[in-house]
Amino acid sequence: MALHGKRYVDIAKKFDREAAYPLSEAVKLVKEMATAKFDETVELHFRLGIDPRQSDQQVRSTVLLPNGLGKTVRVLVFAEGEDARAAEAAGADVVADDEILNKIQKENWLEFDAALAVPSVMGKVGRVARILGPRGLMPNPKAGTVVPPSDLARAINELKAGRVEFRNDKTGNLHVPVGKASFEFDRLLENAQAIVDAVTRVRPSTIKGIYIRRITIASTMSPGVHVESSGPVV
Repeated sequence: MALHGKRYVDIAKKFDREAAYPLSEAVKLVKEMATAKFDETVELHFRLGIDPRQSDQQVRSTVLLPNGLGKTVRVLVFAEGEDARAAEAAGADVVADDEILNKIQKENWLEFDAALAVPSVMGKVGRVARILGPRGLMPNPKAGTVVPPSDLARAINELKAGRVEFRNDKTGNLHVPVGKASFEFDRLLENAQAIVDAVTRVRPSTIKGIYIRRITIASTMSPGVHVESSGPVV
């Protein structure tokens, strides 16, 4: 039984599956291959030379995409009292009180795309960590999503503008959205370069040898294109 349909197989003939391309060429190829009837999402996939079992080799950070993700981002903020009013004034789509916390805990309610919290409520937010964590929605100081009330406006605006959190999975891989295939080439390339630069910057100091083993870029319905990862990725 064929693993892929005729469209996928035909598209895969457009480039050398074994070759690695400069980032600009890889982005161009992915745009050309994104011919589905919907606006496909483009993602970068990194195979890292880390041991994901080691706590000092975790890769987790954020990147502010210069051209956003091409979608509306609904931001939820965990806060109480004056902080809740500050979050609402700063543009939060949802301010999570005890009722929302219970809804998340009991009903797995997750009608938001990103979450922030002020430090004073993190004890309560811990109740829903097992629900939010696996989905990448748990506020965390390392990811810049636990912020003082004075920083809420900045953090909310950045999330809505296209700040993306990334973290390695259990196999040592990273998967980071770049934007929509309908983006102009220059916008998509700028976002992709920002992601590559951000991942490169957060190399754990304990890693020996190659940090980024492979980079692949792909759209939702198309094969991945390998990106050159030795030396500058341009």
